[in-house]
Amino acid sequence: MKISMRRASADDAPFIYSLINKLAEFEKAPEQVTLTLDQFLQDAFSDDPLCFSHILESDGTPAGFTLCYYRYSTWKGKSLYLEDLFVEPEFRGQGLAKLALKTLAEIAVRGKCGRFEWQVLDWNEPAIKFYQSIGADLDPEWINCRLEGESISNLAK
Repeated sequence: MKISMRRASADDAPFIYSLINKLAEFEKAPEQVTLTLDQFLQDAFSDDPLCFSHILESDGTPAGFTLCYYRYSTWKGKSLYLEDLFVEPEFRGQGLAKLALKTLAEIAVRGKCGRFEWQVLDWNEPAIKFYQSIGADLDPEWINCRLEGESISNLAK
């Protein structure tokens, strides 16, 4: 079995978009996906993209994806943020997630990133154990904060 990872193109957008929805189902929040395929195409594959993706393959078959972007830390400078990593259930256990993280770590090193970051849901024990096995620090001190939809508009008023 040969596993690989390649940079995604606009032709991969429908596959990625389908996995975004599968990931939302896995995370028990399918109703939270408001992103459209057209919006994703614009955001990820325009002349000035907001994010970039990779396709994970098993024997040449698309099996998963990553979605990343750069952000900035006032303490560490440039950081690579992994928004999503998802492998289809039937392809799990082949080393695709480890390949993805290794490749993204290489991108972070080449890009002189002070950090490579991501989040994991507190109930996702298999992912937590996997991330710990590769040496990731799981930081219990920070609480995620966000505003969405009407809350953003209310604050803006």
